[in-house]
Amino acid sequence: MQVKMAKNYGFCFGVKRAIEIAQKNKDSLTLGSLIHNPKEIERLERDFNVRVQDDVGAIESHSSVIIRTHGIPKNDLALLKEKGAHIIDATCPYVIKPQQIVEKMSAKGYQIVLFGDANHPEVKGVISYSSTPPLVVNSLEELQGKKLGKKVTLVSQTTKQTPKLLEIANFLITRCAEVRIFNTICNATFDNQEAVRELSQEVDVMIIVGGRTSSNTKQLFHIAKEFCTDSYLVEDFNDLDPAWFRGKRLCGISAGASTPDWIIEGVREQIAGF
Repeated sequence: MQVKMAKNYGFCFGVKRAIEIAQKNKDSLTLGSLIHNPKEIERLERDFNVRVQDDVGAIESHSSVIIRTHGIPKNDLALLKEKGAHIIDATCPYVIKPQQIVEKMSAKGYQIVLFGDANHPEVKGVISYSSTPPLVVNSLEELQGKKLGKKVTLVSQTTKQTPKLLEIANFLITRCAEVRIFNTICNATFDNQEAVRELSQEVDVMIIVGGRTSSNTKQLFHIAKEFCTDSYLVEDFNDLDPAWFRGKRLCGISAGASTPDWIIEGVREQIAGF
């Protein structure tokens, strides 16, 4: 089986930075999973004793706590400070940006519209900085019929697709007196998505490697599926099914921003051997 890798894939700047921070701070806790890749989380716990704690209330005073790449809600951060925790901030700078925008614009009286998944930790963290009631929508359809203010600020989860953000922006512009639009989709996300869009039109089968709970990985998979019907999402080589590759000539591979090279290489080697 011939294999072709996407032009851009795998670890982004924010994830690389977070992994390096975790490895330098052995025996620490992370409030929630540091990144959305269970295999890499297992490696950090096994090799560096960096453990996940999902309940901020269960963290003991003066513990060393790493803030996940997706950030945490403002109240959780305040609670950690009250506990006297040693806070090590691994929040991606691209996530800090929408937090700051939401805090600033809501203080000026703007209604916040956030394009994203309401259940995603990044989104929960960002909207916690809003002093006005925020509106979170995952599609243009979800926005239609919602009550909108005269002054609106639009931001996006960092891993969303730019064309869909533009759809929402156009909708708001025709219905609100004032709309402030901030493109908070990170460059790495855009580059990875464009690379998948291009490669999935060339190949017979497409494999996306990454955590199943990773937003940016799922976005890559949805884009691949648009252009290549035989597209599959796997966490590592154990998820590969030889039947997917029968009668196929060329396989494309991409990976989410929180997928380490050692997992990607394992998938590539397995497919090349079919």
